[in-house]
Amino acid sequence: MKLSNQDCSFFFESHHHELGTHLGAIAQQLLAEETFTHDTEYIAEMGRRLGDSLGLYPWLTPDDGLVDTRALCLIRECLGYASPLADAIFAVQGLSGFPVLSAGTTDEHKSLLVDMQKGDAVGGFALTEPGAGSDVAAIAMSARRDGDSYVLDGEKTYISNVGIAAFYVVFARTDPDAGHRGLTAFVVPNDTAGLTTEPIPMSIDHPIGKLHLQGVRVPVSSRLGNEGEGFKLAMKTLDTFRVSVGAAAVGMARRALDEAIGHVRQRVQFGKPLAEQQMIQGYLADMATELDASRLLVLRAAHAKDTRQNRVSMEVGMAKMYATEAAQTIIDKAVQLFGGLGVTRGLVVERLYREIRPLRIYEGTTEIQRLIISRGLLRDGDSNA
Repeated sequence: MKLSNQDCSFFFESHHHELGTHLGAIAQQLLAEETFTHDTEYIAEMGRRLGDSLGLYPWLTPDDGLVDTRALCLIRECLGYASPLADAIFAVQGLSGFPVLSAGTTDEHKSLLVDMQKGDAVGGFALTEPGAGSDVAAIAMSARRDGDSYVLDGEKTYISNVGIAAFYVVFARTDPDAGHRGLTAFVVPNDTAGLTTEPIPMSIDHPIGKLHLQGVRVPVSSRLGNEGEGFKLAMKTLDTFRVSVGAAAVGMARRALDEAIGHVRQRVQFGKPLAEQQMIQGYLADMATELDASRLLVLRAAHAKDTRQNRVSMEVGMAKMYATEAAQTIIDKAVQLFGGLGVTRGLVVERLYREIRPLRIYEGTTEIQRLIISRGLLRDGDSNA
Protein backbone atom coordinates (compact mmCIF):
# COMPACT_ATOMS: atom_id res chain seq x y z
CA MET A 1 0.00 0.00 0.00
CA LYS A 2 1.03 3.64 -0.44
CA LEU A 3 0.93 5.85 2.65
CA SER A 4 0.40 9.60 2.47
CA ASN A 5 3.99 10.40 3.47
CA GLN A 6 5.13 9.01 0.11
CA ASP A 7 3.32 11.47 -2.15
CA CYS A 8 2.51 14.27 0.32
CA SER A 9 5.98 14.44 1.81
CA PHE A 10 5.79 18.20 2.41
CA PHE A 11 3.57 17.56 5.45
CA PHE A 12 6.11 15.27 7.11
CA GLU A 13 9.57 15.15 8.66
CA SER A 14 12.33 12.55 8.43
CA HIS A 15 11.16 10.46 11.39
CA HIS A 16 7.72 10.18 9.79
CA HIS A 17 9.27 8.63 6.70
CA GLU A 18 11.15 6.13 8.89
CA LEU A 19 7.86 5.28 10.55
CA GLY A 20 6.26 4.90 7.12
CA THR A 21 8.80 2.23 6.18
CA HIS A 22 8.04 0.34 9.40
CA LEU A 23 4.30 0.64 8.73
CA GLY A 24 4.72 -0.78 5.25
CA ALA A 25 6.12 -3.98 6.76
CA ILE A 26 3.30 -4.08 9.31
CA ALA A 27 0.69 -3.69 6.56
CA GLN A 28 2.16 -6.61 4.61
CA GLN A 29 2.06 -8.77 7.73
CA LEU A 30 -1.54 -7.90 8.59
CA LEU A 31 -2.75 -8.31 5.02
CA ALA A 32 -1.09 -11.72 4.74
CA GLU A 33 -3.02 -13.00 7.75
CA GLU A 34 -6.27 -11.18 6.97
CA THR A 35 -9.27 -12.86 8.52
CA PHE A 36 -12.95 -12.03 8.72
CA THR A 37 -13.54 -14.06 11.88
CA HIS A 38 -12.65 -12.16 15.03
CA ASP A 39 -13.20 -14.23 18.16
CA THR A 40 -12.35 -12.94 21.62
CA GLU A 41 -9.01 -14.71 21.73
CA TYR A 42 -7.93 -13.23 18.39
CA ILE A 43 -9.04 -9.74 19.43
CA ALA A 44 -7.15 -9.96 22.73
CA GLU A 45 -4.03 -11.18 20.95
CA MET A 46 -4.24 -8.30 18.48
CA GLY A 47 -4.49 -5.89 21.41
CA ARG A 48 -1.21 -7.24 22.81
CA ARG A 49 0.60 -7.41 19.45
CA LEU A 50 0.06 -3.75 18.69
CA GLY A 51 2.36 -3.05 21.61
CA ASP A 52 4.79 -5.91 22.11
CA SER A 53 5.67 -7.05 18.57
CA LEU A 54 4.45 -4.21 16.35
CA GLY A 55 5.66 -1.46 18.68
CA LEU A 56 2.90 1.07 17.93
CA TYR A 57 1.54 1.92 21.37
CA PRO A 58 4.44 4.18 22.44
CA TRP A 59 3.26 6.68 19.82
CA LEU A 60 0.03 7.06 21.80
CA THR A 61 1.62 7.83 25.16
CA PRO A 62 5.15 9.14 24.44
CA ASP A 63 7.50 9.58 27.36
CA ASP A 64 7.84 13.33 26.71
CA GLY A 65 4.06 13.75 26.77
CA LEU A 66 3.98 15.30 23.27
CA VAL A 67 1.72 13.31 20.97
CA ASP A 68 2.88 13.37 17.33
CA THR A 69 -0.39 13.84 15.44
CA ARG A 70 1.08 13.19 12.00
CA ALA A 71 2.59 9.92 13.21
CA LEU A 72 -0.79 8.86 14.62
CA CYS A 73 -2.41 9.66 11.29
CA LEU A 74 0.11 7.56 9.37
CA ILE A 75 -0.39 4.66 11.76
CA ARG A 76 -4.18 4.81 11.56
CA GLU A 77 -4.10 5.21 7.77
CA CYS A 78 -2.05 2.01 7.63
CA LEU A 79 -4.23 0.08 10.10
CA GLY A 80 -7.44 1.33 8.50
CA TYR A 81 -6.22 -0.11 5.21
CA ALA A 82 -4.85 -3.41 6.50
CA SER A 83 -6.97 -4.19 9.59
CA PRO A 84 -9.84 -1.98 10.77
CA LEU A 85 -10.08 -4.15 13.88
CA ALA A 86 -6.47 -3.37 14.80
CA ASP A 87 -7.16 0.29 14.11
CA ALA A 88 -10.14 0.33 16.49
CA ILE A 89 -8.14 -1.27 19.31
CA PHE A 90 -5.22 1.11 18.70
CA ALA A 91 -7.50 4.16 18.75
CA VAL A 92 -9.10 3.27 22.08
CA GLN A 93 -5.68 2.56 23.60
CA GLY A 94 -4.93 6.19 22.80
CA LEU A 95 -8.19 7.49 24.24
CA SER A 96 -7.66 5.60 27.49
CA GLY A 97 -3.92 6.21 27.76
CA PHE A 98 -3.90 9.95 27.06
CA PRO A 99 -5.90 10.95 30.17
CA VAL A 100 -3.46 8.93 32.30
CA LEU A 101 -0.54 10.58 30.50
CA SER A 102 -2.03 14.06 30.91
CA ALA A 103 -3.42 13.92 34.43
CA GLY A 104 -1.94 10.86 36.12
CA THR A 105 0.30 11.73 39.07
CA THR A 106 0.89 8.54 41.05
CA ASP A 107 3.46 5.77 40.64
CA GLU A 108 0.59 3.45 39.77
CA HIS A 109 -0.37 5.71 36.87
CA LYS A 110 3.23 5.79 35.61
CA SER A 111 3.49 2.01 35.86
CA LEU A 112 0.23 1.64 33.97
CA LEU A 113 1.58 3.73 31.09
CA VAL A 114 4.64 1.46 30.86
CA ASP A 115 2.38 -1.60 30.70
CA MET A 116 0.25 0.07 28.03
CA GLN A 117 3.24 0.86 25.83
CA LYS A 118 4.38 -2.78 25.96
CA GLY A 119 0.92 -4.13 25.24
CA ASP A 120 0.61 -5.74 28.68
CA ALA A 121 -2.41 -3.56 29.48
CA VAL A 122 -5.20 -2.58 27.07
CA GLY A 123 -7.52 0.20 28.19
CA GLY A 124 -11.09 1.37 27.67
CA PHE A 125 -12.48 4.91 27.49
CA ALA A 126 -15.77 5.00 29.40
CA LEU A 127 -17.51 8.28 28.55
CA THR A 128 -20.80 7.47 26.79
CA GLU A 129 -23.96 6.65 28.74
CA PRO A 130 -27.51 5.72 27.69
CA GLY A 131 -28.52 9.36 28.22
CA ALA A 132 -25.22 11.06 27.41
CA GLY A 133 -23.63 10.76 23.98
CA SER A 134 -22.75 13.99 22.22
CA ASP A 135 -23.99 15.86 25.31
CA VAL A 136 -21.15 14.89 27.63
CA ALA A 137 -22.39 17.32 30.28
CA ALA A 138 -25.43 15.06 30.74
CA ILE A 139 -23.35 12.26 32.29
CA ALA A 140 -25.26 10.82 35.25
CA MET A 141 -22.84 8.25 36.70
CA SER A 142 -22.09 9.36 40.25
CA ALA A 143 -18.83 9.32 42.18
CA ARG A 144 -19.32 9.91 45.90
CA ARG A 145 -16.35 10.67 48.16
CA ASP A 146 -16.17 8.34 51.14
CA GLY A 147 -13.04 8.88 53.20
CA ASP A 148 -10.01 7.79 51.21
CA SER A 149 -12.19 6.32 48.46
CA TYR A 150 -14.81 7.17 45.86
CA VAL A 151 -17.90 5.05 45.32
CA LEU A 152 -19.10 4.93 41.68
CA ASP A 153 -22.61 4.01 40.56
CA GLY A 154 -24.12 4.04 37.09
CA GLU A 155 -23.93 2.62 33.58
CA LYS A 156 -21.77 3.23 30.53
CA THR A 157 -22.62 2.00 27.05
CA TYR A 158 -20.97 1.53 23.65
CA ILE A 159 -17.60 1.26 25.35
CA SER A 160 -14.84 -0.15 23.14
CA ASN A 161 -12.41 -2.87 24.27
CA VAL A 162 -14.96 -4.37 26.66
CA GLY A 163 -13.79 -7.91 27.30
CA ILE A 164 -10.11 -7.24 26.62
CA ALA A 165 -9.46 -4.08 28.66
CA ALA A 166 -7.41 -4.34 31.84
CA PHE A 167 -8.84 -1.02 33.05
CA TYR A 168 -11.24 1.75 32.10
CA VAL A 169 -10.95 5.51 32.34
CA VAL A 170 -14.40 6.27 33.76
CA PHE A 171 -15.94 9.73 33.77
CA ALA A 172 -18.39 10.29 36.62
CA ARG A 173 -20.18 13.13 38.37
CA THR A 174 -18.65 14.27 41.66
CA ASP A 175 -20.86 17.38 41.88
CA PRO A 176 -24.49 16.83 40.86
CA ASP A 177 -25.23 20.55 40.54
CA ALA A 178 -22.19 21.79 38.59
CA GLY A 179 -23.04 20.71 35.03
CA HIS A 180 -19.96 19.89 32.98
CA ARG A 181 -17.77 21.31 35.77
CA GLY A 182 -18.94 18.51 38.04
CA LEU A 183 -17.27 15.67 36.12
CA THR A 184 -14.15 13.81 37.27
CA ALA A 185 -12.14 10.97 35.70
CA PHE A 186 -11.01 7.77 37.45
CA VAL A 187 -8.91 4.73 36.55
CA VAL A 188 -11.00 1.64 37.33
CA PRO A 189 -9.36 -1.82 36.96
CA ASN A 190 -11.55 -4.36 35.20
CA ASP A 191 -11.53 -6.71 38.19
CA THR A 192 -12.83 -4.13 40.67
CA ALA A 193 -15.69 -5.44 42.81
CA GLY A 194 -19.05 -4.18 41.59
CA LEU A 195 -17.93 -3.68 37.97
CA THR A 196 -19.59 -5.98 35.43
CA THR A 197 -19.55 -5.91 31.65
CA GLU A 198 -22.09 -6.85 29.01
CA PRO A 199 -21.19 -7.25 25.32
CA ILE A 200 -23.27 -5.44 22.69
CA PRO A 201 -23.72 -7.34 19.40
CA MET A 202 -22.57 -5.06 16.60
CA SER A 203 -22.62 -5.17 12.79
CA ILE A 204 -18.83 -5.54 12.99
CA ASP A 205 -16.79 -7.91 15.16
CA HIS A 206 -15.42 -5.38 17.61
CA PRO A 207 -15.28 -5.70 21.43
CA ILE A 208 -17.95 -3.18 22.40
CA GLY A 209 -20.28 -3.34 25.36
CA LYS A 210 -21.79 -1.90 28.51
CA LEU A 211 -20.25 -1.26 31.92
CA HIS A 212 -22.40 -1.62 35.02
CA LEU A 213 -20.94 -0.06 38.16
CA GLN A 214 -22.73 -0.77 41.41
CA GLY A 215 -21.02 0.39 44.57
CA VAL A 216 -17.62 0.33 42.85
CA ARG A 217 -15.05 1.57 45.35
CA VAL A 218 -11.74 3.01 44.12
CA PRO A 219 -9.03 4.82 46.08
CA VAL A 220 -8.59 8.57 45.80
CA SER A 221 -5.25 7.84 44.09
CA SER A 222 -7.19 6.46 41.09
CA ARG A 223 -8.52 9.94 40.33
CA LEU A 224 -7.05 11.69 37.28
CA GLY A 225 -6.48 15.35 38.02
CA ASN A 226 -8.63 17.26 40.47
CA GLU A 227 -12.35 17.00 41.03
CA GLY A 228 -14.27 18.85 38.35
CA GLU A 229 -11.58 18.52 35.68
CA GLY A 230 -13.10 15.51 33.94
CA PHE A 231 -14.92 17.38 31.19
CA LYS A 232 -11.83 19.38 30.27
CA LEU A 233 -9.75 16.18 30.24
CA ALA A 234 -12.28 14.35 28.04
CA MET A 235 -12.42 17.22 25.54
CA LYS A 236 -8.62 17.51 25.46
CA THR A 237 -8.37 13.78 24.76
CA LEU A 238 -10.92 13.84 21.95
CA ASP A 239 -9.36 16.95 20.45
CA THR A 240 -5.96 15.22 20.41
CA PHE A 241 -7.12 12.10 18.59
CA ARG A 242 -10.10 13.28 16.51
CA VAL A 243 -8.15 14.09 13.36
CA SER A 244 -6.71 10.56 13.36
CA VAL A 245 -10.26 9.25 12.85
CA GLY A 246 -10.15 10.96 9.47
CA ALA A 247 -6.84 9.23 8.75
CA ALA A 248 -8.37 5.82 9.51
CA ALA A 249 -11.21 6.67 7.12
CA VAL A 250 -8.61 7.55 4.47
CA GLY A 251 -7.00 4.13 4.91
CA MET A 252 -10.31 2.31 4.55
CA ALA A 253 -11.29 4.38 1.52
CA ARG A 254 -7.94 3.75 -0.16
CA ARG A 255 -8.36 0.01 0.39
CA ALA A 256 -11.82 0.15 -1.17
CA LEU A 257 -10.49 2.05 -4.19
CA ASP A 258 -7.65 -0.45 -4.65
CA GLU A 259 -10.08 -3.37 -4.43
CA ALA A 260 -12.42 -1.69 -6.93
CA ILE A 261 -9.61 -1.01 -9.43
CA GLY A 262 -8.46 -4.63 -9.23
CA HIS A 263 -12.00 -5.87 -9.80
CA VAL A 264 -12.93 -3.68 -12.77
CA ARG A 265 -9.71 -4.58 -14.55
CA GLN A 266 -10.62 -8.26 -14.41
CA ARG A 267 -14.41 -8.26 -14.65
CA VAL A 268 -15.69 -8.51 -18.22
CA GLN A 269 -19.16 -7.25 -19.14
CA PHE A 270 -20.61 -6.75 -22.63
CA GLY A 271 -17.45 -8.08 -24.21
CA LYS A 272 -14.86 -5.86 -22.50
CA PRO A 273 -13.42 -5.21 -19.03
CA LEU A 274 -15.42 -2.88 -16.82
CA ALA A 275 -12.34 -0.66 -16.63
CA GLU A 276 -12.77 0.25 -20.30
CA GLN A 277 -16.30 1.52 -19.84
CA GLN A 278 -16.61 5.27 -19.42
CA MET A 279 -19.23 5.19 -16.69
CA ILE A 280 -16.95 2.99 -14.59
CA GLN A 281 -14.02 5.29 -15.25
CA GLY A 282 -16.13 8.18 -13.99
CA TYR A 283 -16.79 6.31 -10.74
CA LEU A 284 -13.08 5.74 -10.25
CA ALA A 285 -12.25 9.37 -10.96
CA ASP A 286 -14.77 10.59 -8.40
CA MET A 287 -13.52 8.12 -5.79
CA ALA A 288 -9.87 9.09 -6.27
CA THR A 289 -10.64 12.79 -6.12
CA GLU A 290 -12.68 12.44 -2.93
CA LEU A 291 -9.88 10.38 -1.41
CA ASP A 292 -7.22 12.99 -2.17
CA ALA A 293 -9.40 15.83 -0.90
CA SER A 294 -9.83 13.88 2.35
CA ARG A 295 -6.12 13.22 2.66
CA LEU A 296 -5.23 16.87 2.21
CA LEU A 297 -7.73 18.03 4.82
CA VAL A 298 -6.51 15.41 7.31
CA LEU A 299 -2.84 16.18 6.74
CA ARG A 300 -3.40 19.94 6.94
CA ALA A 301 -5.12 19.52 10.31
CA ALA A 302 -2.50 17.09 11.62
CA HIS A 303 0.36 19.37 10.55
CA ALA A 304 -1.38 22.34 12.17
CA LYS A 305 -1.83 20.47 15.46
CA ASP A 306 1.86 19.57 15.52
CA THR A 307 3.22 22.98 14.57
CA ARG A 308 0.81 25.65 15.87
CA GLN A 309 0.43 27.00 19.38
CA ASN A 310 -3.22 27.98 18.98
CA ARG A 311 -6.17 25.57 18.80
CA VAL A 312 -7.07 24.11 15.43
CA SER A 313 -10.51 22.73 16.27
CA MET A 314 -12.07 24.05 13.07
CA GLU A 315 -9.46 22.42 10.81
CA VAL A 316 -9.76 19.17 12.76
CA GLY A 317 -13.55 19.28 12.51
CA MET A 318 -13.38 19.76 8.74
CA ALA A 319 -10.95 16.86 8.37
CA LYS A 320 -12.93 14.47 10.54
CA MET A 321 -16.27 15.36 8.97
CA TYR A 322 -15.17 15.35 5.34
CA ALA A 323 -12.92 12.29 5.45
CA THR A 324 -15.44 10.03 7.17
CA GLU A 325 -18.34 11.13 4.97
CA ALA A 326 -16.23 10.82 1.81
CA ALA A 327 -14.99 7.37 2.84
CA GLN A 328 -18.59 6.21 3.24
CA THR A 329 -19.31 7.40 -0.31
CA ILE A 330 -16.13 5.87 -1.76
CA ILE A 331 -16.75 2.51 -0.15
CA ASP A 332 -20.39 2.54 -1.24
CA LYS A 333 -19.27 3.10 -4.84
CA ALA A 334 -16.78 0.25 -4.53
CA VAL A 335 -19.59 -2.05 -3.41
CA GLN A 336 -21.64 -0.88 -6.39
CA LEU A 337 -18.80 -1.66 -8.80
CA PHE A 338 -18.66 -5.22 -7.48
CA GLY A 339 -22.37 -5.68 -8.19
CA GLY A 340 -24.05 -8.55 -6.35
CA LEU A 341 -20.68 -9.81 -5.21
CA GLY A 342 -20.20 -6.54 -3.32
CA VAL A 343 -22.80 -7.42 -0.70
CA THR A 344 -21.50 -10.94 -0.16
CA ARG A 345 -20.44 -11.57 3.43
CA GLY A 346 -16.66 -11.93 3.68
CA LEU A 347 -15.71 -9.74 0.73
CA VAL A 348 -13.32 -6.92 1.60
CA VAL A 349 -15.59 -4.11 0.35
CA GLU A 350 -18.60 -5.58 2.14
CA ARG A 351 -16.67 -5.61 5.40
CA LEU A 352 -15.42 -2.05 4.82
CA TYR A 353 -19.02 -0.97 4.23
CA ARG A 354 -19.82 -2.06 7.78
CA GLU A 355 -16.52 -0.91 9.28
CA ILE A 356 -16.70 2.68 8.03
CA ARG A 357 -20.12 3.53 9.41
CA PRO A 358 -19.16 4.04 13.09
CA LEU A 359 -16.42 6.53 12.17
CA ARG A 360 -19.08 9.08 11.26
CA ILE A 361 -20.38 8.83 14.84
CA TYR A 362 -17.62 8.25 17.38
CA GLU A 363 -15.36 11.01 18.72
CA GLY A 364 -17.90 13.58 17.60
CA THR A 365 -20.65 12.99 15.03
CA THR A 366 -20.70 14.72 11.66
CA GLU A 367 -23.38 17.02 13.04
CA ILE A 368 -21.19 18.02 15.99
CA GLN A 369 -18.28 18.74 13.62
CA ARG A 370 -20.55 21.09 11.68
CA LEU A 371 -21.27 22.99 14.88
CA ILE A 372 -17.56 23.22 15.70
CA ILE A 373 -16.75 24.52 12.20
CA SER A 374 -19.56 27.06 12.14
CA ARG A 375 -18.73 28.37 15.62
CA GLY A 376 -15.12 28.79 14.55
CA LEU A 377 -16.20 30.75 11.50
CA LEU A 378 -18.50 33.00 13.50
CA ARG A 379 -15.91 33.55 16.22
CA ASP A 380 -13.26 34.50 13.64
CA GLY A 381 -15.77 36.80 11.97
CA ASP A 382 -16.43 38.59 15.26
CA SER A 383 -12.70 39.07 15.89
CA ASN A 384 -12.18 40.57 12.44
CA ALA A 385 -15.17 42.88 12.58
